Amino acid sequence: MRAQITLTVNEAKRIIAKGIASLPYVQTALKSGKIFVKGGTTISAVCEELVGQPLRISGRVVPSGTKAPKSYSPHFHCALIERGELSDIFDSLEQAVEGLSAKDVAIIGANAIDAHGNSALMLGRVLGGSPGKIISGLMAEIKNVIIAVGLEKLVPSSIPDIICNTGRKNVDVSMGMAVGLAPVVGKIITEKDAISLIGDVDCLVIGRGGILGAEGATTMIIEGNEEEVDKVFQTVLSVKGTDVSGIEESLRECSPPNEHCKLHRSCIYKKTKRKDKRCLGLSGGRRSLDSERKR
Repeated sequence: MRAQITLTVNEAKRIIAKGIASLPYVQTALKSGKIFVKGGTTISAVCEELVGQPLRISGRVVPSGTKAPKSYSPHFHCALIERGELSDIFDSLEQAVEGLSAKDVAIIGANAIDAHGNSALMLGRVLGGSPGKIISGLMAEIKNVIIAVGLEKLVPSSIPDIICNTGRKNVDVSMGMAVGLAPVVGKIITEKDAISLIGDVDCLVIGRGGILGAEGATTMIIEGNEEEVDKVFQTVLSVKGTDVSGIEESLRECSPPNEHCKLHRSCIYKKTKRKDKRCLGLSGGRRSLDSERKR
């Protein structure tokens, strides 16, 4: 049997979460071990799937650029799931990583993946702040590192080439905070991979993108016996219309002036009032986008 499905970006995050939750070693760690999670909207969806709680979202890419949250709430961003309970480890990240055993699991996200199986995270402050300082060490401690990332993050160049040509200190002006990229290594699970974890089916991506809310969407053909295809199809139907995952107050983006502006570089919004935040921070002087259109 063959079926065609389309997943929006937010729906794909939920499917990725369900696929990851179905992995036997994740279930083992959930019941009798530890799972390290680092907040992002996809990882928040994973956390909701595992323990029913979303995470605080920090950096994000929004229409205005690469932004920080409006305010930093006390909710969990980096957390540890231990025997089904979620605990905050933001102030004890090194100790939390040190306490992971060989059978424990870490689940992190990525901002870019390439066709060669590489992935990377955007860092918008020195060393990526506290979480960025422990990521490489985390990957050196345990083998069960999962990178949960949607296919909308697929980039046309190789990640090593991109990293060699970026660096947040090399950006003069930026829509939001300038970012650099840091490589992350682990088992990449996209919505395509997750579909084949949820059911015993083959999955083929046949198209990307769309309109009216389906920008970045993935359209796929799934094939297998009727029972397995139906199981996957029903699971996809169950996430239709799903919104972004994350603590609601943390989804609001920053606006200047902000106490965290000093942590970020090259942002064109830094020195502008809210009503002028669409101005361009170019060397020839700031000019509004509206005035540029009139020229």
